[in-house]
Amino acid sequence: MQTASAVFLGIDVGTSACKVVAVDGTGRTLGVASRAYLLSNPQHGWSEQDPQDWWVAAGEGVREVCSMLAGRSTEVKGIGLSGQMHGLVALDASGAVIRPAILWNDQRCERQCEELTARIGGLGVVVGQTRNRMLTGFTVGKIQWVKENEPENFDRFHRVMNPKDYLRWRMNGEFITDVSDASGTGLFNVASREWSEPMVKSVGLTLDMLPRVVESTASTGQLLPQVAQDWGLGAGIDVFAGGGDAVIQTLSMGILRPGDIGVTVGTAGIVAAASTFCPENDEANVQVSCYNEPDRWHVMGVSLSAAGSLQWLRETLNGLAGVGEVTFEALMDAAAAAPPGCEGLMFLPYLDGERSPHYAPSSSAAWVGLTRVHGLGHLVRSVVEGVLLNMRQILDSFAARGLPCDRIIASGGATRDDLWLQTMADIFGQDVITLQNSSEGAAFGAAVVAGVGSGQWASFEEFFGHLPAQDEYHPDPERVAVYSRVFEGHRKLFDHLAPVYEDVRMARAGD
Repeated sequence: MQTASAVFLGIDVGTSACKVVAVDGTGRTLGVASRAYLLSNPQHGWSEQDPQDWWVAAGEGVREVCSMLAGRSTEVKGIGLSGQMHGLVALDASGAVIRPAILWNDQRCERQCEELTARIGGLGVVVGQTRNRMLTGFTVGKIQWVKENEPENFDRFHRVMNPKDYLRWRMNGEFITDVSDASGTGLFNVASREWSEPMVKSVGLTLDMLPRVVESTASTGQLLPQVAQDWGLGAGIDVFAGGGDAVIQTLSMGILRPGDIGVTVGTAGIVAAASTFCPENDEANVQVSCYNEPDRWHVMGVSLSAAGSLQWLRETLNGLAGVGEVTFEALMDAAAAAPPGCEGLMFLPYLDGERSPHYAPSSSAAWVGLTRVHGLGHLVRSVVEGVLLNMRQILDSFAARGLPCDRIIASGGATRDDLWLQTMADIFGQDVITLQNSSEGAAFGAAVVAGVGSGQWASFEEFFGHLPAQDEYHPDPERVAVYSRVFEGHRKLFDHLAPVYEDVRMARAGD
Protein backbone atom coordinates (compact mmCIF):
# COMPACT_ATOMS: atom_id res chain seq x y z
CA MET A 1 0.00 0.00 0.00
CA GLN A 2 1.39 3.37 -1.00
CA THR A 3 2.14 5.76 1.86
CA ALA A 4 0.43 9.11 1.52
CA SER A 5 2.85 12.03 1.10
CA ALA A 6 2.67 14.88 3.58
CA VAL A 7 1.01 18.15 2.65
CA PHE A 8 0.98 21.40 4.65
CA LEU A 9 -1.59 24.15 4.37
CA GLY A 10 -0.91 27.84 4.79
CA ILE A 11 -3.86 30.15 5.48
CA ASP A 12 -3.33 33.90 5.14
CA VAL A 13 -6.03 36.33 6.31
CA GLY A 14 -5.28 39.25 4.00
CA THR A 15 -6.90 42.67 3.77
CA SER A 16 -8.87 41.93 0.63
CA ALA A 17 -8.96 38.12 0.57
CA CYS A 18 -8.10 34.92 2.41
CA LYS A 19 -5.53 32.82 0.57
CA VAL A 20 -4.94 29.10 1.12
CA VAL A 21 -1.87 27.29 -0.21
CA ALA A 22 -1.02 23.57 -0.16
CA VAL A 23 2.70 22.66 -0.20
CA ASP A 24 4.11 19.13 -0.40
CA GLY A 25 7.20 17.67 1.23
CA THR A 26 9.45 18.82 -1.61
CA GLY A 27 8.31 22.44 -1.31
CA ARG A 28 6.14 22.24 -4.44
CA THR A 29 2.86 24.17 -4.44
CA LEU A 30 0.00 21.74 -5.16
CA GLY A 31 -2.95 24.08 -4.91
CA VAL A 32 -3.91 27.70 -4.30
CA ALA A 33 -7.34 29.16 -3.54
CA SER A 34 -8.47 32.67 -2.67
CA ARG A 35 -11.74 34.11 -1.39
CA ALA A 36 -12.39 37.85 -1.36
CA TYR A 37 -14.41 39.75 1.23
CA LEU A 38 -15.59 43.28 1.80
CA LEU A 39 -13.69 46.16 3.35
CA SER A 40 -15.82 48.71 5.19
CA ASN A 41 -14.91 52.42 5.38
CA PRO A 42 -17.60 53.95 7.62
CA GLN A 43 -15.77 57.30 7.68
CA HIS A 44 -12.77 58.85 5.95
CA GLY A 45 -9.63 57.17 7.26
CA TRP A 46 -11.53 54.28 8.87
CA SER A 47 -11.04 50.66 7.80
CA GLU A 48 -13.00 47.74 9.27
CA GLN A 49 -14.00 44.15 8.54
CA ASP A 50 -16.32 41.53 9.98
CA PRO A 51 -14.17 38.64 11.36
CA GLN A 52 -16.95 36.23 10.38
CA ASP A 53 -16.08 36.99 6.74
CA TRP A 54 -12.53 35.74 7.36
CA TRP A 55 -13.86 32.52 8.84
CA VAL A 56 -16.22 31.82 5.95
CA ALA A 57 -13.51 32.63 3.37
CA ALA A 58 -10.95 30.39 5.10
CA GLY A 59 -13.34 27.45 5.11
CA GLU A 60 -14.22 27.89 1.45
CA GLY A 61 -10.55 28.21 0.52
CA VAL A 62 -9.52 25.08 2.41
CA ARG A 63 -12.34 23.07 0.86
CA GLU A 64 -11.32 24.21 -2.63
CA VAL A 65 -7.68 23.31 -2.08
CA CYS A 66 -8.72 19.92 -0.68
CA SER A 67 -10.68 19.31 -3.88
CA MET A 68 -7.47 19.97 -5.83
CA LEU A 69 -5.74 17.27 -3.77
CA ALA A 70 -8.50 14.71 -4.37
CA GLY A 71 -7.24 11.63 -6.16
CA ARG A 72 -3.64 12.21 -5.08
CA SER A 73 -1.98 10.11 -2.41
CA THR A 74 -1.58 12.99 0.02
CA GLU A 75 -2.42 13.72 3.64
CA VAL A 76 -2.58 17.13 5.31
CA LYS A 77 -0.19 17.00 8.26
CA GLY A 78 -0.30 20.55 9.53
CA ILE A 79 -1.74 24.04 9.06
CA GLY A 80 0.15 27.31 9.49
CA LEU A 81 -1.50 30.69 9.92
CA SER A 82 -0.65 34.17 8.70
CA GLY A 83 -2.62 37.37 8.57
CA GLN A 84 -2.76 41.12 8.28
CA MET A 85 -0.94 42.58 11.27
CA HIS A 86 -1.99 45.21 13.81
CA GLY A 87 -5.76 44.68 13.56
CA LEU A 88 -7.94 44.82 16.67
CA VAL A 89 -10.35 41.93 17.27
CA ALA A 90 -12.09 42.11 20.65
CA LEU A 91 -14.21 39.32 22.18
CA ASP A 92 -16.54 39.42 25.19
CA ALA A 93 -16.66 36.83 27.96
CA SER A 94 -18.87 34.55 25.86
CA GLY A 95 -16.41 34.58 22.95
CA ALA A 96 -18.56 36.81 20.74
CA VAL A 97 -17.01 39.54 18.60
CA ILE A 98 -17.83 42.90 20.20
CA ARG A 99 -17.47 45.20 17.18
CA PRO A 100 -16.05 45.04 13.63
CA ALA A 101 -12.29 44.57 13.55
CA ILE A 102 -10.29 47.80 13.15
CA LEU A 103 -7.58 47.12 10.56
CA TRP A 104 -3.91 48.00 10.11
CA ASN A 105 -4.63 50.76 7.56
CA ASP A 106 -7.17 52.56 9.79
CA GLN A 107 -5.95 56.08 10.65
CA ARG A 108 -8.50 57.19 13.25
CA CYS A 109 -6.20 56.95 16.29
CA GLU A 110 -3.43 59.44 15.42
CA ARG A 111 -4.32 61.70 18.37
CA GLN A 112 -4.50 58.75 20.76
CA CYS A 113 -1.04 57.58 19.69
CA GLU A 114 0.46 61.03 20.23
CA GLU A 115 -1.19 61.45 23.64
CA LEU A 116 -0.29 57.94 24.80
CA THR A 117 3.33 58.47 23.77
CA ALA A 118 3.49 61.68 25.78
CA ARG A 119 1.73 60.14 28.79
CA ILE A 120 4.09 57.15 28.88
CA GLY A 121 7.13 59.42 28.88
CA GLY A 122 7.91 60.23 25.26
CA LEU A 123 9.20 58.47 22.18
CA GLY A 124 12.37 57.24 23.89
CA VAL A 125 10.41 55.41 26.58
CA VAL A 126 8.03 53.84 24.04
CA VAL A 127 10.93 52.68 21.85
CA GLY A 128 12.68 51.33 24.95
CA GLN A 129 9.65 49.23 25.78
CA THR A 130 8.74 48.04 22.27
CA ARG A 131 11.65 48.95 19.88
CA ASN A 132 9.10 50.87 17.78
CA ARG A 133 7.23 54.17 17.73
CA MET A 134 3.49 54.05 18.36
CA LEU A 135 2.32 54.01 14.76
CA THR A 136 -1.33 54.72 14.01
CA GLY A 137 -1.50 51.30 12.37
CA PHE A 138 -0.56 49.48 15.58
CA THR A 139 -3.17 47.81 17.78
CA VAL A 140 -2.46 49.88 20.89
CA GLY A 141 -3.87 53.15 19.51
CA LYS A 142 -7.02 51.39 18.34
CA ILE A 143 -7.63 50.06 21.84
CA GLN A 144 -7.30 53.55 23.28
CA TRP A 145 -9.68 54.91 20.63
CA VAL A 146 -12.36 52.39 21.58
CA LYS A 147 -11.79 53.17 25.26
CA GLU A 148 -12.41 56.87 24.64
CA ASN A 149 -15.13 56.72 21.99
CA GLU A 150 -16.99 53.45 22.68
CA PRO A 151 -16.67 52.94 26.45
CA GLU A 152 -19.60 50.53 26.49
CA ASN A 153 -17.70 48.28 24.07
CA PHE A 154 -14.40 48.67 25.90
CA ASP A 155 -16.04 47.59 29.16
CA ARG A 156 -16.95 44.28 27.47
CA PHE A 157 -13.35 43.55 26.39
CA HIS A 158 -12.40 40.08 27.63
CA ARG A 159 -9.93 38.95 24.97
CA VAL A 160 -7.97 41.06 22.48
CA MET A 161 -6.28 39.49 19.47
CA ASN A 162 -5.05 40.01 15.90
CA PRO A 163 -6.89 38.70 12.82
CA LYS A 164 -5.07 35.40 12.23
CA ASP A 165 -5.44 34.51 15.91
CA TYR A 166 -9.20 34.92 15.68
CA LEU A 167 -9.06 32.22 13.02
CA ARG A 168 -7.07 30.03 15.43
CA TRP A 169 -9.67 30.67 18.15
CA ARG A 170 -12.35 29.34 15.84
CA MET A 171 -10.18 26.46 14.57
CA ASN A 172 -9.07 24.96 17.87
CA GLY A 173 -10.36 27.11 20.73
CA GLU A 174 -6.86 28.26 21.75
CA PHE A 175 -6.06 31.86 22.75
CA ILE A 176 -2.51 32.06 21.39
CA THR A 177 -0.43 34.31 19.16
CA ASP A 178 3.13 34.21 17.87
CA VAL A 179 6.02 36.56 18.58
CA SER A 180 6.03 38.24 15.14
CA ASP A 181 2.35 39.24 15.20
CA ALA A 182 2.60 40.33 18.83
CA SER A 183 5.49 42.62 17.81
CA GLY A 184 3.11 44.76 15.75
CA THR A 185 0.65 45.51 18.53
CA GLY A 186 2.68 48.22 20.27
CA LEU A 187 2.18 46.22 23.48
CA PHE A 188 5.10 43.80 23.10
CA ASN A 189 8.71 43.98 24.25
CA VAL A 190 10.43 42.85 21.08
CA ALA A 191 13.86 42.53 22.69
CA SER A 192 12.71 40.16 25.47
CA ARG A 193 9.91 38.52 23.39
CA GLU A 194 7.16 39.08 25.98
CA TRP A 195 4.27 41.45 26.63
CA SER A 196 5.30 44.84 28.01
CA GLU A 197 3.26 45.23 31.18
CA PRO A 198 3.71 49.05 31.30
CA MET A 199 2.36 49.36 27.75
CA VAL A 200 -0.52 46.97 28.45
CA LYS A 201 -1.52 48.90 31.57
CA SER A 202 -1.31 52.22 29.70
CA VAL A 203 -4.50 51.39 27.78
CA GLY A 204 -6.36 49.80 30.67
CA LEU A 205 -5.81 46.14 29.79
CA THR A 206 -4.44 43.29 31.88
CA LEU A 207 -2.03 40.60 30.71
CA ASP A 208 -4.69 37.87 30.90
CA MET A 209 -6.69 39.73 28.23
CA LEU A 210 -3.89 39.11 25.71
CA PRO A 211 -2.99 35.79 24.05
CA ARG A 212 -0.23 33.51 25.25
CA VAL A 213 2.81 34.13 23.06
CA VAL A 214 4.81 31.30 21.45
CA GLU A 215 7.41 30.96 18.70
CA SER A 216 6.13 30.67 15.13
CA THR A 217 6.82 26.95 14.64
CA ALA A 218 5.12 25.90 17.88
CA SER A 219 2.04 23.70 17.67
CA THR A 220 -0.94 25.47 19.21
CA GLY A 221 -3.25 22.47 19.37
CA GLN A 222 -5.26 20.36 16.97
CA LEU A 223 -8.08 21.30 14.66
CA LEU A 224 -11.45 20.78 16.35
CA PRO A 225 -13.22 17.63 15.04
CA GLN A 226 -16.24 19.55 13.78
CA VAL A 227 -14.08 22.06 11.91
CA ALA A 228 -12.02 19.26 10.38
CA GLN A 229 -15.20 17.56 9.19
CA ASP A 230 -16.66 20.79 7.78
CA TRP A 231 -13.44 21.55 5.91
CA GLY A 232 -13.02 18.02 4.53
CA LEU A 233 -9.89 17.26 6.54
CA GLY A 234 -8.84 14.32 8.67
CA ALA A 235 -8.69 14.26 12.45
CA GLY A 236 -5.74 15.25 14.62
CA ILE A 237 -4.19 17.96 12.41
CA ASP A 238 -1.91 20.35 14.29
CA VAL A 239 -2.39 24.10 13.90
CA PHE A 240 0.93 25.96 14.09
CA ALA A 241 1.47 29.47 15.41
CA GLY A 242 2.53 31.06 12.12
CA GLY A 243 3.23 34.77 11.87
CA GLY A 244 2.19 38.27 10.92
CA ASP A 245 2.02 38.69 7.15
CA ALA A 246 4.72 41.32 6.70
CA VAL A 247 7.21 39.21 8.65
CA ILE A 248 6.33 35.78 7.28
CA GLN A 249 6.36 37.27 3.76
CA THR A 250 10.08 37.87 4.33
CA LEU A 251 10.47 34.27 5.45
CA SER A 252 8.71 33.08 2.28
CA MET A 253 11.46 34.81 0.29
CA GLY A 254 14.12 32.73 2.04
CA ILE A 255 15.61 35.65 3.99
CA LEU A 256 17.52 33.83 6.72
CA ARG A 257 21.20 34.66 6.81
CA PRO A 258 22.93 37.99 7.46
CA GLY A 259 23.59 39.74 4.16
CA ASP A 260 20.34 38.71 2.49
CA ILE A 261 17.89 41.60 2.11
CA GLY A 262 14.29 41.16 0.97
CA VAL A 263 12.82 43.89 -1.23
CA THR A 264 9.10 43.70 -1.98
CA VAL A 265 7.71 46.16 -4.52
CA GLY A 266 3.94 46.08 -4.33
CA THR A 267 1.58 48.97 -3.67
CA ALA A 268 3.95 49.74 -0.81
CA GLY A 269 7.67 49.05 -0.83
CA ILE A 270 9.22 46.89 1.88
CA VAL A 271 12.90 46.44 2.66
CA ALA A 272 13.43 43.67 5.20
CA ALA A 273 16.23 41.72 6.85
CA ALA A 274 16.72 38.98 9.41
CA SER A 275 19.07 39.69 12.30
CA THR A 276 20.77 37.59 14.95
CA PHE A 277 20.44 40.52 17.40
CA CYS A 278 17.67 42.95 18.28
CA PRO A 279 18.87 46.26 16.79
CA GLU A 280 18.42 49.65 18.37
CA ASN A 281 15.83 51.91 16.76
CA ASP A 282 16.40 55.33 18.32
CA GLU A 283 15.14 57.22 15.25
CA ALA A 284 12.17 54.81 15.04
CA ASN A 285 12.10 55.06 11.24
CA VAL A 286 11.99 51.28 10.75
CA GLN A 287 9.95 48.53 12.41
CA VAL A 288 11.65 45.90 14.53
CA SER A 289 9.84 42.61 15.17
CA CYS A 290 10.62 39.14 16.39
CA TYR A 291 11.29 36.84 13.45
CA ASN A 292 9.76 33.43 12.81
CA GLU A 293 12.80 31.67 14.27
CA PRO A 294 13.87 31.77 17.94
CA ASP A 295 16.67 34.23 18.69
CA ARG A 296 16.12 36.02 15.38
CA TRP A 297 14.66 39.45 14.70
CA HIS A 298 13.05 41.07 11.68
CA VAL A 299 13.87 44.62 10.61
CA MET A 300 11.60 46.31 8.09
CA GLY A 301 11.28 49.70 6.46
CA VAL A 302 7.97 50.42 4.72
CA SER A 303 7.70 53.05 2.01
CA LEU A 304 3.99 53.69 1.61
CA SER A 305 3.73 54.29 -2.14
CA ALA A 306 6.08 52.19 -4.28
CA ALA A 307 4.40 50.56 -7.27
CA GLY A 308 1.38 52.51 -6.03
CA SER A 309 3.09 55.59 -7.47
CA LEU A 310 3.12 54.03 -10.93
CA GLN A 311 -0.50 52.95 -10.47
CA TRP A 312 -1.40 56.57 -9.67
CA LEU A 313 0.37 57.79 -12.82
CA ARG A 314 -1.42 55.19 -14.94
CA GLU A 315 -4.83 56.09 -13.49
CA THR A 316 -4.13 59.78 -14.05
CA LEU A 317 -3.25 59.20 -17.70
CA ASN A 318 -6.31 57.00 -18.16
CA GLY A 319 -8.44 59.88 -16.94
CA LEU A 320 -7.43 62.15 -19.81
CA ALA A 321 -10.19 62.82 -22.31
CA GLY A 322 -9.72 61.02 -25.62
CA VAL A 323 -6.93 58.77 -24.32
CA GLY A 324 -7.50 55.03 -24.47
CA GLU A 325 -6.51 52.73 -21.66
CA VAL A 326 -2.82 53.04 -20.82
CA THR A 327 -1.32 49.69 -19.88
CA PHE A 328 1.57 49.07 -17.51
CA GLU A 329 3.38 47.42 -20.41
CA ALA A 330 3.14 50.60 -22.48
CA LEU A 331 4.40 52.68 -19.56
CA MET A 332 7.37 50.39 -18.98
CA ASP A 333 8.22 50.44 -22.70
CA ALA A 334 8.27 54.24 -22.54
CA ALA A 335 10.44 54.17 -19.41
CA ALA A 336 12.94 51.80 -21.03
CA ALA A 337 13.50 54.35 -23.82
CA ALA A 338 14.56 57.06 -21.33
CA PRO A 339 18.17 57.18 -20.09
CA PRO A 340 19.17 56.16 -16.53
CA GLY A 341 19.00 59.25 -14.32
CA CYS A 342 16.28 60.74 -16.54
CA GLU A 343 18.49 63.69 -17.50
CA GLY A 344 18.15 65.27 -14.06
CA LEU A 345 14.47 64.55 -13.38
CA MET A 346 13.85 63.18 -9.87
CA PHE A 347 10.64 61.95 -8.22
CA LEU A 348 9.76 61.75 -4.53
CA PRO A 349 7.13 58.99 -4.05
CA TYR A 350 5.30 60.40 -1.01
CA LEU A 351 1.77 60.28 -2.43
CA ASP A 352 0.43 58.88 0.85
CA GLY A 353 2.88 60.56 3.20
CA GLU A 354 5.78 58.41 4.33
CA ARG A 355 6.77 56.00 7.07
CA SER A 356 10.30 55.02 6.06
CA PRO A 357 13.02 56.18 5.43
CA HIS A 358 11.37 59.23 7.00
CA TYR A 359 8.46 59.17 9.41
CA ALA A 360 6.52 61.98 7.75
CA PRO A 361 2.75 61.43 7.51
CA SER A 362 2.21 64.93 6.06
CA SER A 363 4.84 64.75 3.32
CA SER A 364 3.77 64.75 -0.33
CA ALA A 365 5.12 63.65 -3.69
CA ALA A 366 7.07 65.87 -6.06
CA TRP A 367 8.90 65.95 -9.37
CA VAL A 368 12.06 68.05 -9.22
CA GLY A 369 14.15 69.08 -12.21
CA LEU A 370 11.39 68.99 -14.82
CA THR A 371 12.30 70.73 -18.12
CA ARG A 372 11.11 70.80 -21.71
CA VAL A 373 13.54 68.02 -22.58
CA HIS A 374 11.52 65.56 -20.51
CA GLY A 375 8.76 63.43 -22.02
CA LEU A 376 6.48 60.64 -20.89
CA GLY A 377 9.30 58.10 -20.77
CA HIS A 378 11.29 60.33 -18.41
CA LEU A 379 8.25 60.79 -16.17
CA VAL A 380 7.62 57.05 -15.93
CA ARG A 381 11.25 56.07 -15.47
CA SER A 382 11.73 58.77 -12.82
CA VAL A 383 8.88 57.22 -10.85
CA VAL A 384 10.56 53.80 -10.95
CA GLU A 385 13.91 55.34 -10.03
CA GLY A 386 12.45 57.58 -7.32
CA VAL A 387 10.74 54.64 -5.62
CA LEU A 388 13.95 52.59 -5.62
CA LEU A 389 16.21 55.50 -4.62
CA ASN A 390 13.88 56.08 -1.66
CA MET A 391 14.09 52.40 -0.74
CA ARG A 392 17.89 52.54 -0.98
CA GLN A 393 17.80 55.06 1.88
CA ILE A 394 16.03 52.40 3.94
CA LEU A 395 18.79 49.96 3.03
CA ASP A 396 21.40 52.52 4.17
CA SER A 397 19.63 52.82 7.52
CA PHE A 398 19.95 49.05 7.86
CA ALA A 399 23.71 49.34 7.34
CA ALA A 400 23.84 51.98 10.08
CA ARG A 401 22.27 49.39 12.41
CA GLY A 402 24.94 46.81 11.59
CA LEU A 403 22.87 44.84 9.05
CA PRO A 404 24.96 43.97 5.95
CA CYS A 405 23.74 43.56 2.38
CA ASP A 406 25.34 41.01 0.06
CA ARG A 407 22.41 40.31 -2.26
CA ILE A 408 18.78 41.29 -2.78
CA ILE A 409 15.93 38.77 -2.96
CA ALA A 410 13.02 40.50 -4.68
CA SER A 411 9.28 39.87 -4.76
CA GLY A 412 6.03 41.72 -5.37
CA GLY A 413 3.88 42.47 -8.38
CA ALA A 414 6.18 45.10 -9.87
CA THR A 415 9.07 42.65 -9.96
CA ARG A 416 7.45 40.77 -12.82
CA ASP A 417 8.97 43.49 -15.01
CA ASP A 418 12.65 43.34 -15.97
CA LEU A 419 13.11 47.12 -15.80
CA TRP A 420 12.14 47.24 -12.13
CA LEU A 421 14.52 44.40 -11.29
CA GLN A 422 17.49 45.63 -13.33
CA THR A 423 17.07 49.19 -12.01
CA MET A 424 16.94 47.76 -8.49
CA ALA A 425 20.28 46.00 -9.07
CA ASP A 426 21.82 49.18 -10.51
CA ILE A 427 20.54 51.55 -7.78
CA PHE A 428 21.32 49.20 -4.89
CA GLY A 429 24.61 48.10 -6.47
CA GLN A 430 23.85 44.48 -5.58
CA ASP A 431 22.87 41.26 -7.30
CA VAL A 432 19.10 40.78 -7.34
CA ILE A 433 17.42 37.37 -7.53
CA THR A 434 13.87 36.08 -7.45
CA LEU A 435 12.90 32.70 -5.99
CA GLN A 436 10.29 30.19 -7.08
CA ASN A 437 7.09 30.19 -4.95
CA SER A 438 7.76 33.65 -3.51
CA SER A 439 4.73 34.93 -5.43
CA GLU A 440 2.49 32.99 -3.02
CA GLY A 441 3.76 35.22 -0.22
CA ALA A 442 2.64 34.92 3.37
CA ALA A 443 0.41 31.88 2.78
CA PHE A 444 3.40 29.97 1.40
CA GLY A 445 5.48 31.06 4.40
CA ALA A 446 2.76 29.83 6.76
CA ALA A 447 2.78 26.40 5.09
CA VAL A 448 6.57 26.23 5.46
CA VAL A 449 6.25 27.12 9.16
CA ALA A 450 3.83 24.19 9.57
CA GLY A 451 6.27 21.87 7.79
CA VAL A 452 9.20 22.88 9.98
CA GLY A 453 7.06 22.78 13.11
CA SER A 454 5.90 19.25 12.30
CA GLY A 455 9.43 18.02 11.62
CA GLN A 456 9.05 17.55 7.86
CA TRP A 457 12.08 19.82 7.50
CA ALA A 458 14.60 20.17 10.31
CA SER A 459 14.92 23.92 9.81
CA PHE A 460 14.06 26.79 7.49
CA GLU A 461 17.64 26.61 6.23
CA GLU A 462 17.07 23.03 5.12
CA PHE A 463 13.88 23.94 3.28
CA PHE A 464 15.12 27.03 1.47
CA GLY A 465 18.62 25.68 0.86
CA HIS A 466 17.53 23.57 -2.10
CA LEU A 467 15.25 26.12 -3.80
CA PRO A 468 16.95 27.53 -6.93
CA ALA A 469 16.87 31.15 -8.02
CA GLN A 470 14.27 31.84 -10.67
CA ASP A 471 15.91 34.92 -12.23
CA GLU A 472 19.12 36.84 -11.58
CA TYR A 473 20.05 40.47 -12.30
CA HIS A 474 23.53 41.93 -11.92
CA PRO A 475 24.43 45.61 -11.50
CA ASP A 476 25.87 47.34 -14.55
CA PRO A 477 28.97 49.36 -13.49
CA GLU A 478 28.16 52.35 -15.72
CA ARG A 479 24.59 52.63 -14.47
CA VAL A 480 25.74 52.11 -10.88
CA ALA A 481 28.01 55.14 -11.27
CA VAL A 482 25.12 57.22 -12.66
CA TYR A 483 22.79 56.26 -9.85
CA SER A 484 25.42 56.86 -7.18
CA ARG A 485 25.53 60.51 -8.29
CA VAL A 486 21.76 60.77 -8.57
CA PHE A 487 21.27 59.19 -5.14
CA GLU A 488 23.25 61.92 -3.37
CA GLY A 489 20.95 64.59 -4.79
CA HIS A 490 17.78 62.57 -4.26
CA ARG A 491 18.69 61.90 -0.63
CA LYS A 492 18.82 65.64 0.14
CA LEU A 493 15.41 66.45 -1.33
CA PHE A 494 13.40 65.51 1.74
CA ASP A 495 15.30 67.90 4.02
CA HIS A 496 14.96 70.73 1.50
CA LEU A 497 11.21 70.18 1.18
CA ALA A 498 10.44 69.54 4.87
CA PRO A 499 9.43 73.22 5.52
CA VAL A 500 7.04 73.02 2.56
CA TYR A 501 5.49 69.84 3.97
CA GLU A 502 4.91 71.62 7.27
CA ASP A 503 3.23 74.56 5.51
CA VAL A 504 0.97 72.13 3.66
CA ARG A 505 0.13 70.31 6.91
CA MET A 506 -0.84 73.59 8.59
CA ALA A 507 -2.96 74.58 5.59
CA ARG A 508 -4.81 71.26 5.71
CA ALA A 509 -5.35 71.63 9.44
CA GLY A 510 -6.94 75.01 8.82
CA ASP A 511 -9.42 73.70 6.21
